[in-house]
Amino acid sequence: MIHGRGGTAANIMGLSRELNVEGMAIYAPEATNNSWYPYSFMAPDEQNQPSLNSALETISSLVKQIIVDGIPADKIYFLGFSQGACLTLEYITRNAKRYGGAVIFTGGLIGEKLIADHYKGDFAGTPVLITTGTPDPHVPLIRVEESVEILKRHKAEVTLKVYPGRPHTITQEEIDLANQIIFDGNNQ
Repeated sequence: MIHGRGGTAANIMGLSRELNVEGMAIYAPEATNNSWYPYSFMAPDEQNQPSLNSALETISSLVKQIIVDGIPADKIYFLGFSQGACLTLEYITRNAKRYGGAVIFTGGLIGEKLIADHYKGDFAGTPVLITTGTPDPHVPLIRVEESVEILKRHKAEVTLKVYPGRPHTITQEEIDLANQIIFDGNNQ
């Protein structure tokens, strides 16, 4: 579980009480000063470095630890909100393989321009739920839609749900959808 800008690991882990994740180990890294990278996820790449690469390495190291802890990649589920959703999406798309699933609450792939060469691998049907509001003050719908297309090219099973007029938050309806599509018990 990857928190957003200004959030904490404890904040995002609190969301697990609303999810069908009983019996699952919950991992939640925390960003230095509560931010994974300093600028918008759509800022020029160099503006978010070296923080962005460091954040991606934090997720990579955590995934390696989870595997060492005995959980195979196809049983790893990702969830992020806002800045954490962008980071989650960027990590899994750069390292596409069969995962248990991913929930992206308001996020898109990172960069001023999306560079196809950054994204490698095959999701092999990994279910990915992306929810967002429109308009959103931080994440333009067009970037979310571009991200969905890249995920589909890498064989993810993507469900996109757009909520007109929804503020920059996570609603109960989105949590219910995550439970239905990603944490339904059949995938775990």
